Amino acid sequence: MSVAGLRRAARETVSGLPREFWWLWTSTLVNRLGAFVATFMALYLTIDRGYSASYAGLVAALHGLGGVVSSLGAGVMTDRFGRRPTLLVAQTSTALSVALLGFMRDPVAIAAVAFLVGMASNASRPAVQAMMADIVRPEDRVRAFSLNYWAINLGFAISSMAAGFIAEVSYLAGFMIEAGMTLVCAVLVFVKLPESRPSGPTGTGGPDDKEAAVSLLTVLRDGRYMGVVGLSFLIALIFQQAYVGLPVAMGEAGFTPADFGMAIAVNGVLIVVLQIPVTRFIQHRDPRLLLIGSSLLAGYGFGLTAFAGSVGVFALTVCVWTLAEIVNAPTQTGLVVRLSPVHGRGRYQGMYTMSWAVAALVAPLMSGFVIDHWGAEWLWGVCAVVGTVAAAGYWGLMRGLPDDDGTPVAREASGAPAPDAPRADADAGAV
Repeated sequence: MSVAGLRRAARETVSGLPREFWWLWTSTLVNRLGAFVATFMALYLTIDRGYSASYAGLVAALHGLGGVVSSLGAGVMTDRFGRRPTLLVAQTSTALSVALLGFMRDPVAIAAVAFLVGMASNASRPAVQAMMADIVRPEDRVRAFSLNYWAINLGFAISSMAAGFIAEVSYLAGFMIEAGMTLVCAVLVFVKLPESRPSGPTGTGGPDDKEAAVSLLTVLRDGRYMGVVGLSFLIALIFQQAYVGLPVAMGEAGFTPADFGMAIAVNGVLIVVLQIPVTRFIQHRDPRLLLIGSSLLAGYGFGLTAFAGSVGVFALTVCVWTLAEIVNAPTQTGLVVRLSPVHGRGRYQGMYTMSWAVAALVAPLMSGFVIDHWGAEWLWGVCAVVGTVAAAGYWGLMRGLPDDDGTPVAREASGAPAPDAPRADADAGAV
């Protein structure tokens, strides 16, 4: 493609999105530029503090448990009190708890504060996703989610390379930088982002509740949506190994934090380079095939890690599962929004977020146990099996799903109304 063609493609990719989206995008970028702790927590505990892989897995699991606890609560807050206050509370709490974690030395205190960090950091996700769905037109959402994911990984690519060297000098500096950057995000949200929650039913018992009442029970009864949530958990279980199983395995094989930083940075760099052109290619293609293919690539991409013996080969395996991530992220997020009712986006996004939080709880326990008892090669084999199961699940679940052409998704399989249709439910006012 010529330079003029690239410029035209870039213009078409970023044009037509509202100003509020770009402030949210900027907040995401700033947040990820300072995201050091989750990436290097396993190395910090096993190398700097001398704890076992099982203890590192336990701490990461408590971090994930905090996310599980906050996911649904944050989803309810997002619908009841608004996207903006939820983001402010979540990001400010994250900054304070991350700073506190850097000063913890006792193993019980580290575990307890890691739980608080997991609660605070995960609480912002339903609000971000709901706000993005509110402010972006339906036909532009896949593009918007891709651009937001691009910002996440642009920040991650930069921070992971820098953090590897920062960690060799001072892990505490990484904690404090992340706390400061997260606080900047909280200020940015407060100053630049107006509330985007749609006016109308709130589920608080008012006279309008009969028009559209969405509770957590409504979400749980939505069969197709919960199927998507379950498959999302399997995919997340695989991708979590990049931050839990992979650094521990590389550390035990004699690689340094800088080696891991360089290998994992390939993930962010590739997403920065490929996310936009790949999104243009997949935007109007069958989501069923995209999700099946990305599940297989994820599983077998991590499976290939069993054969890695150098930083270069580790980086090549990262390339394989990164392609899966590039395809899966906007496709699955777009599907979640299409299956969510307008006035229940917070609760629906909270349930979806919980699938990743539960994976963040289960993945480190699984990886620590498997690595300690059988070795890393078995962990990568499990990833290949899980990817295959997820692909089969998407094939079965989405056979009745129409093409992603911008029309509402058929809901006959779950018995629920279309995403933008009013919902009358006996659970009005329920959490």
